[in-house]
Amino acid sequence: MDDSTYDKTSQVHDANYEQSLRPPAFSEFHGQDKIKERLTLMVEAAQQRDDVLEHILLSGPPGLGKTTLANIISGAAGTQLHTTSGPQIEKAGDLAGILTNVQKGDILFIDEIHRLHPAIEEYLYPAMEDFRLDIIIDSGPSARSIQLNLPKFTLVGATTRAGMLTAPLRSRFGLVNRLDYYTKQELAVIIERSAGLLEIEITADGALEIASRSRGTPRIANNLLRWVRDFAQVRADGTISADIANQALAMIEIDEDGIDEMDKRILEAVIYKFNGGPVGLSSVAVAVGEDASTLEEVHEPFLIMQGFLKRTPRGRVALPSAYTKIGVTPPKNTEELF
Repeated sequence: MDDSTYDKTSQVHDANYEQSLRPPAFSEFHGQDKIKERLTLMVEAAQQRDDVLEHILLSGPPGLGKTTLANIISGAAGTQLHTTSGPQIEKAGDLAGILTNVQKGDILFIDEIHRLHPAIEEYLYPAMEDFRLDIIIDSGPSARSIQLNLPKFTLVGATTRAGMLTAPLRSRFGLVNRLDYYTKQELAVIIERSAGLLEIEITADGALEIASRSRGTPRIANNLLRWVRDFAQVRADGTISADIANQALAMIEIDEDGIDEMDKRILEAVIYKFNGGPVGLSSVAVAVGEDASTLEEVHEPFLIMQGFLKRTPRGRVALPSAYTKIGVTPPKNTEELF
């Protein structure tokens, strides 16, 4: 393949990358087996009754497949999907415009639903329960309420911060599901499927090597696959083996545990600059030059899950495995901090 042909092929793949790799049906969606079983049963039951699906809430860390599942639910139910996000709905008129375009049985997918304005939530409650929308027009003495009857629809909400949802909104969902991180074996299957769609030659060991460094997240796995694809194309014969994957990921400083450069900087800051903790999140953020919310939402959950950091009432503490990871002998008094 000459350079111009490769460039064109790469551009086509990249342009349709995210959408093309999303599984279109439950049968092609790997992982989250319990959630898949519940959703499949719900769709089948609703179709047997010729009824509309209950409202569904999908929660969990980013990149685990919440948007993909919303698309699959819509396809399985044979209905149209209307997509928006919490921050996009700024006033009641925005919500009314969306809901009045929904047909019976359609699915309204609201991503980051925890970021809905409280006033918008109040309008959403009767829409979810009674399928009506009460909109107040004007203000003061001339204010009046208009009631719009809505067709029965299904709201699918997705959130990365389930704890920020208000109790009244959460209670209106008929089915609440939390997506968990994927196993290495599940991610390896996803990577092999993605490689097939992108026409990439990959060995089983190569897929498992990428999976082991993907932090349990399919989105990260697919992003790493794309990088390793480029590396294999330029530095090897185009086939991704375990050795090629290892070399490619070492080049972008992702180690065998999925720890990247920023993760190491966080661990080093806690250990070297703050004597292993306890230390507040804002202090760590200043030390590594990163936003505190990014540390809390992106890096810290993985470091805690892997046993490198621990949250305590007094702040973050580096665990013995963190010292080992950066090549330092753990102090003898670390037990006193736990």
